[in-house]
Amino acid sequence: MTKIATREAYGQALVTLGAENPDVVVLDADLAKSTKTLAFKKHFPHRFFDLGIAEANMIGTAAGLATAGKIPFCSTFAVFATGRAYDQIRQSVAYPNLHVIIAATHAGITVGEDGASHQSVEDLALMRAMPNMTVFVPADAVETAGAVRAAVACDGPVYIRLGRSGVPVLHGDDFELVPGKAVEMRRGLDATIIACGLMVAQALEAAEQLAAEGIDVGVLNVHTLKPLDVQAIVNAAQRTGAIVTAEEHSIIGGLGSAVAETLAEHYPVPMLRVGLRDVFGESGKPDELLRKYGLTAEDIANAVQSLI
Repeated sequence: MTKIATREAYGQALVTLGAENPDVVVLDADLAKSTKTLAFKKHFPHRFFDLGIAEANMIGTAAGLATAGKIPFCSTFAVFATGRAYDQIRQSVAYPNLHVIIAATHAGITVGEDGASHQSVEDLALMRAMPNMTVFVPADAVETAGAVRAAVACDGPVYIRLGRSGVPVLHGDDFELVPGKAVEMRRGLDATIIACGLMVAQALEAAEQLAAEGIDVGVLNVHTLKPLDVQAIVNAAQRTGAIVTAEEHSIIGGLGSAVAETLAEHYPVPMLRVGLRDVFGESGKPDELLRKYGLTAEDIANAVQSLI
């Protein structure tokens, strides 16, 4: 299966969008080669701004551009975008509800050898709790292109979570991302795995493993963490009676928390959360880290089996 990093797809989508919309501008924090915004710079040098290693200034500048009618995309690593610039996002972007798009790459532990200092495992919790913020977590290159386009059409601030490593392409070119509308990748009767980002591919693999053992499991892809597709989650709970969530993020404050809150309010069923269990990551190869922290297809399958 073809693998493309979502950050690569982001860079390509920016170039396409830049050719269509002259109001789109891109800001980066001295990481254009890594965030893949370098392609936009080559095509539209007068609409690209490198703010240097000054993420807070980048967000403030983007806020100013937004008030002038531009559509700014801010790019840096997720740990810097949501951590170092949190106050500026809150006060200068979210509070005045400005249309600033924060496309953060290198999220999660699959950053790999850069280690815990560069592995953002709490960014979704921070951005999900931010008033006015829309949060996208695309699962593949096609969803990433859709999230970029949808972000332009959104009102107010947007956070797009992107990864460093290649992930399988799960959708065809005809796929259309609808903000706030989860995608049923597979329907099941015994349990539902609700996943986001690179864990969607792992969830589909887990479902195949379980099918071989006679366990019929559905997979729900939540590419929009906020606004959340509450009805799709409730429908899955009603149909299967058991839910496992899977995310490359802390189980605190991210997808697992969002689903647990939804079930508690609307339709309580047994559930388990697969994710980082209140720990930081460490340096290592992406696949090794996924295994160590229990984020593989096998781990998801084991969670389903223990739950049902």
